[in-house]
Amino acid sequence: MRKIYLIPAVVGLFTSVAAGPLAAQGAVPKQKAAPAPRAAATGAPAAAGTPVAAGAPSAEAPGAEDKSKAIDGFRSAKFGMNEADVRAAMTKDFNVKPDTIKAQDNASELTHSILLSVPDLLPSGGAAELSYVFGYKSKSLIQIGAVWSKGTDTAMTPEKLFSNANILRAHFMGEGFKPDSIAVNMPVAGGIVMFRGSDAKDRSVILLLQGTFENKENNQRVLTPTSLLLFYVADAKSPDIFKLPPGQF
Repeated sequence: MRKIYLIPAVVGLFTSVAAGPLAAQGAVPKQKAAPAPRAAATGAPAAAGTPVAAGAPSAEAPGAEDKSKAIDGFRSAKFGMNEADVRAAMTKDFNVKPDTIKAQDNASELTHSILLSVPDLLPSGGAAELSYVFGYKSKSLIQIGAVWSKGTDTAMTPEKLFSNANILRAHFMGEGFKPDSIAVNMPVAGGIVMFRGSDAKDRSVILLLQGTFENKENNQRVLTPTSLLLFYVADAKSPDIFKLPPGQF
């Protein structure tokens, strides 16, 4: 099973898109679908061929925060659970045998993860690899990640990755995240953040389409995707990973 190290990517992505709601700026995914519509805020082509929100957040209605999306984990696995409870949740959620769940350690962050390959985690989306990450100090669940790629499914195609990204982005756009936390179609190094949103406790969801960029006509940067990554993160700004104390070196 391919190793997945998720925490550094999430921290970097959160920093990259921390400014708030943004639309795509000159980055267009390469696909066989119809030409992408233009983002309402900037006039730049939108990613993945579906409409995106305007660059400015809509006014939040009184009491809207009370109804906002709460990100407490993924399915039966909840942030703060220990490994035994998460393994039980995985077995329940995916009806798998305990010995199909693999473990790995991150030597630099001193975190521990358990991994599971799941066919059609997203209906007709191909096999994905799930990773549940436990914190360095707390030893409890701090992050869940899902990856779709050729490495998780040899039949995966760029078109399938775009389809999965579109489905998930549309779902998250209707989930009621804090309006001022939402970013869509945001170009970053090596890909596009298709969606980023947080709840009232700053727990976050990040959907990243990774791939290679090419410069096309009219200076458009076209992305050919190679993987789709989805993260549920308890604390993206200050994750529970090992860091050298100040002044030691």
